[in-house]
Amino acid sequence: MMPPVTIYTDGACSGNPGPGGYGVLLFSGAHRKELSQGYQRTTNNRMELMAVIAGLEALKRPCKVTLFSDSRYVVDAIEKGWAKSWKARGWKKADKNPAVNADLWKRALVALERHEVALRWVRGHAACAENNRCDELAVAAAKSALRLQDEGYEAPLPVKPARA
Repeated sequence: MMPPVTIYTDGACSGNPGPGGYGVLLFSGAHRKELSQGYQRTTNNRMELMAVIAGLEALKRPCKVTLFSDSRYVVDAIEKGWAKSWKARGWKKADKNPAVNADLWKRALVALERHEVALRWVRGHAACAENNRCDELAVAAAKSALRLQDEGYEAPLPVKPARA
């Protein structure tokens, strides 16, 4: 039997793009865990998606997960099957344009397959204490001096060979 886990997620970005971060709360029985990470330059949607990935990847074994997100982008792409369609089309949208954030969607789909996940959309910045805490974690991570480079968003530019 898969243990039940509740996950709340949120992403934040100061500017879009700009410095960003995510926050995650995990609940399992009497256990509670907080996760967060900041990135130097990213987007809000990437941070919303990274929060989901971080929460699911933190689970050590398959679980029955109820996952709360205030991101329609994330919830709709999963619930309406958009992300799986992008994958089936070689990471292209129906209009033949590249799917945005394909690097993260690849990770998200793998993490989602490992667990039994029920997604729940929650209104952001409303009366949900857990979502508000995730927002606090995400904003603090975005302001942290320990931000990472979001390599999927901002890959280092190739070095040009020196001229002889």
